[in-house]
Amino acid sequence: MRIIGGKLKGIRLNAPASLPVRPTTDMAKEALFNILYNTYDFDSCKALDLFCGTGNISIEFASRGISHVTSVDKHSGCIYWVKSVVDKYKLTEIELQKADVFKFLEQHTKSYQIIFADPPYDLPTIPLIPQLVAKNKLLTENGVLVVEHPSLLKLNDQPGYSETRRYGNSSFSFFNYTP
Repeated sequence: MRIIGGKLKGIRLNAPASLPVRPTTDMAKEALFNILYNTYDFDSCKALDLFCGTGNISIEFASRGISHVTSVDKHSGCIYWVKSVVDKYKLTEIELQKADVFKFLEQHTKSYQIIFADPPYDLPTIPLIPQLVAKNKLLTENGVLVVEHPSLLKLNDQPGYSETRRYGNSSFSFFNYTP
Protein backbone atom coordinates (compact mmCIF):
# COMPACT_ATOMS: atom_id res chain seq x y z
CA MET A 1 0.00 0.00 0.00
CA ARG A 2 1.46 3.31 -1.11
CA ILE A 3 0.44 6.83 -0.08
CA ILE A 4 -0.11 8.73 -3.33
CA GLY A 5 -0.26 12.39 -2.29
CA GLY A 6 0.27 14.93 0.47
CA LYS A 7 2.73 15.04 3.32
CA LEU A 8 3.24 11.24 3.37
CA LYS A 9 3.47 10.89 -0.42
CA GLY A 10 5.54 7.89 -1.49
CA ILE A 11 5.53 6.11 1.86
CA ARG A 12 4.85 2.38 1.58
CA LEU A 13 2.92 0.74 4.39
CA ASN A 14 3.00 -3.04 4.68
CA ALA A 15 -0.01 -4.21 6.64
CA PRO A 16 0.11 -7.68 8.18
CA ALA A 17 -0.96 -10.41 5.75
CA SER A 18 -3.24 -11.81 8.47
CA LEU A 19 -5.72 -8.93 8.16
CA PRO A 20 -9.00 -9.86 6.41
CA VAL A 21 -8.74 -7.08 3.82
CA ARG A 22 -8.64 -6.28 0.12
CA PRO A 23 -7.09 -2.81 -0.09
CA THR A 24 -8.18 -0.41 -2.82
CA THR A 25 -5.64 -0.57 -5.64
CA ASP A 26 -3.27 2.36 -6.13
CA MET A 27 -4.73 3.02 -9.60
CA ALA A 28 -8.31 3.16 -8.33
CA LYS A 29 -7.31 5.18 -5.25
CA GLU A 30 -5.47 7.72 -7.38
CA ALA A 31 -8.49 8.15 -9.66
CA LEU A 32 -10.81 8.52 -6.66
CA PHE A 33 -8.62 11.13 -4.97
CA ASN A 34 -8.28 13.10 -8.20
CA ILE A 35 -12.07 13.41 -8.20
CA LEU A 36 -12.44 14.20 -4.49
CA TYR A 37 -9.43 16.52 -4.16
CA ASN A 38 -10.63 18.64 -7.10
CA THR A 39 -14.16 18.86 -5.69
CA TYR A 40 -13.67 19.43 -1.96
CA ASP A 41 -11.49 21.69 0.17
CA PHE A 42 -9.88 19.03 2.34
CA ASP A 43 -8.72 21.60 4.92
CA SER A 44 -12.33 22.08 6.00
CA CYS A 45 -13.72 18.60 5.26
CA LYS A 46 -14.78 15.83 7.56
CA ALA A 47 -14.74 12.31 6.18
CA LEU A 48 -16.03 8.93 7.27
CA ASP A 49 -14.18 5.78 6.18
CA LEU A 50 -16.37 2.69 6.60
CA PHE A 51 -14.79 -0.77 6.62
CA CYS A 52 -11.44 1.04 6.91
CA GLY A 53 -9.39 -2.19 6.91
CA THR A 54 -5.72 -1.23 6.53
CA GLY A 55 -6.57 2.46 6.80
CA ASN A 56 -5.43 2.97 3.21
CA ILE A 57 -8.10 5.60 2.45
CA SER A 58 -8.06 7.23 5.90
CA ILE A 59 -4.29 7.65 5.81
CA GLU A 60 -4.48 9.09 2.29
CA PHE A 61 -7.11 11.60 3.52
CA ALA A 62 -4.89 12.58 6.46
CA SER A 63 -1.81 12.85 4.24
CA ARG A 64 -3.70 15.28 2.00
CA GLY A 65 -4.73 17.54 4.87
CA ILE A 66 -8.32 16.60 5.61
CA SER A 67 -9.43 18.20 8.87
CA HIS A 68 -10.96 15.04 10.42
CA VAL A 69 -11.62 11.45 9.40
CA THR A 70 -13.54 8.87 11.39
CA SER A 71 -12.40 5.34 10.53
CA VAL A 72 -14.70 2.44 11.36
CA ASP A 73 -13.99 -1.29 11.29
CA LYS A 74 -15.12 -4.19 13.45
CA HIS A 75 -11.91 -6.21 13.16
CA SER A 76 -9.58 -5.67 16.13
CA GLY A 77 -6.49 -6.43 14.05
CA CYS A 78 -7.40 -3.72 11.54
CA ILE A 79 -7.98 -1.15 14.27
CA TYR A 80 -4.70 -2.09 15.96
CA TRP A 81 -2.76 -1.78 12.67
CA VAL A 82 -4.28 1.61 11.76
CA LYS A 83 -3.64 2.87 15.30
CA SER A 84 0.04 1.91 14.95
CA VAL A 85 0.29 3.96 11.73
CA VAL A 86 -1.64 6.87 13.27
CA ASP A 87 0.75 6.88 16.23
CA LYS A 88 3.90 6.49 14.12
CA TYR A 89 3.04 9.40 11.78
CA LYS A 90 1.15 11.48 14.39
CA LEU A 91 -2.04 11.54 12.31
CA THR A 92 -4.19 13.23 14.94
CA GLU A 93 -6.93 13.91 12.38
CA ILE A 94 -7.85 10.19 12.33
CA GLU A 95 -10.34 8.97 14.93
CA LEU A 96 -10.72 5.20 15.13
CA GLN A 97 -13.99 3.46 15.99
CA LYS A 98 -14.18 -0.30 16.52
CA ALA A 99 -17.75 -1.08 15.52
CA ASP A 100 -20.01 -2.99 13.18
CA VAL A 101 -20.54 -0.56 10.31
CA PHE A 102 -24.28 -1.16 9.98
CA LYS A 103 -24.92 -0.62 13.70
CA PHE A 104 -22.67 2.46 13.55
CA LEU A 105 -24.70 3.89 10.63
CA GLU A 106 -27.98 3.25 12.47
CA GLN A 107 -26.85 5.05 15.63
CA HIS A 108 -24.50 7.76 14.36
CA THR A 109 -25.72 11.36 14.18
CA LYS A 110 -22.77 13.38 12.81
CA SER A 111 -22.68 14.36 9.16
CA TYR A 112 -19.75 14.38 6.74
CA GLN A 113 -18.79 15.94 3.42
CA ILE A 114 -17.24 12.67 2.22
CA ILE A 115 -18.21 9.13 3.19
CA PHE A 116 -16.23 6.26 1.71
CA ALA A 117 -17.28 2.63 2.14
CA ASP A 118 -15.21 -0.35 1.03
CA PRO A 119 -17.15 -3.36 2.32
CA PRO A 120 -16.12 -6.98 1.77
CA TYR A 121 -17.18 -7.79 -1.79
CA ASP A 122 -19.10 -10.91 -0.70
CA LEU A 123 -21.23 -8.95 1.77
CA PRO A 124 -24.88 -9.30 0.68
CA THR A 125 -25.96 -6.11 2.50
CA ILE A 126 -23.85 -3.64 0.46
CA PRO A 127 -27.04 -1.94 -0.90
CA LEU A 128 -28.02 -1.05 2.69
CA ILE A 129 -25.09 1.40 2.94
CA PRO A 130 -26.59 4.14 0.70
CA GLN A 131 -30.00 3.51 2.24
CA LEU A 132 -28.75 4.01 5.81
CA VAL A 133 -26.67 7.07 4.90
CA ALA A 134 -29.72 8.66 3.27
CA LYS A 135 -32.16 7.65 6.02
CA ASN A 136 -29.96 9.01 8.81
CA LYS A 137 -28.86 12.14 6.90
CA LEU A 138 -25.16 11.45 7.40
CA LEU A 139 -24.03 13.60 4.45
CA THR A 140 -23.79 17.38 4.57
CA GLU A 141 -25.26 19.47 1.77
CA ASN A 142 -23.16 18.86 -1.37
CA GLY A 143 -21.56 15.85 0.32
CA VAL A 144 -20.79 12.56 -1.41
CA LEU A 145 -20.99 8.89 -0.51
CA VAL A 146 -18.63 6.64 -2.46
CA VAL A 147 -19.16 2.89 -2.25
CA GLU A 148 -16.46 0.60 -3.63
CA HIS A 149 -17.95 -2.67 -4.83
CA PRO A 150 -17.45 -5.47 -7.34
CA SER A 151 -18.15 -4.24 -10.87
CA LEU A 152 -20.83 -6.92 -11.34
CA LEU A 153 -22.94 -5.40 -8.52
CA LYS A 154 -25.24 -2.60 -9.67
CA LEU A 155 -26.27 0.06 -7.13
CA ASN A 156 -28.01 2.45 -9.54
CA ASP A 157 -31.41 1.79 -7.96
CA GLN A 158 -30.31 3.05 -4.54
CA PRO A 159 -31.32 6.49 -3.16
CA GLY A 160 -29.12 9.39 -4.27
CA TYR A 161 -27.28 7.42 -6.97
CA SER A 162 -25.44 9.67 -9.43
CA GLU A 163 -22.83 7.60 -11.29
CA THR A 164 -20.50 4.58 -11.28
CA ARG A 165 -16.88 4.56 -12.38
CA ARG A 166 -15.32 1.21 -13.16
CA TYR A 167 -11.69 0.27 -12.52
CA GLY A 168 -11.31 -3.36 -13.62
CA ASN A 169 -13.15 -5.69 -11.24
CA SER A 170 -13.83 -2.81 -8.82
CA SER A 171 -16.23 0.08 -9.22
CA PHE A 172 -16.96 3.25 -7.29
CA SER A 173 -20.62 4.26 -7.12
CA PHE A 174 -21.29 7.87 -6.12
CA PHE A 175 -24.33 9.08 -4.20
CA ASN A 176 -25.50 12.62 -3.43
CA TYR A 177 -28.49 13.58 -1.33
CA THR A 178 -30.25 16.91 -1.36
CA PRO A 179 -31.93 17.99 1.88
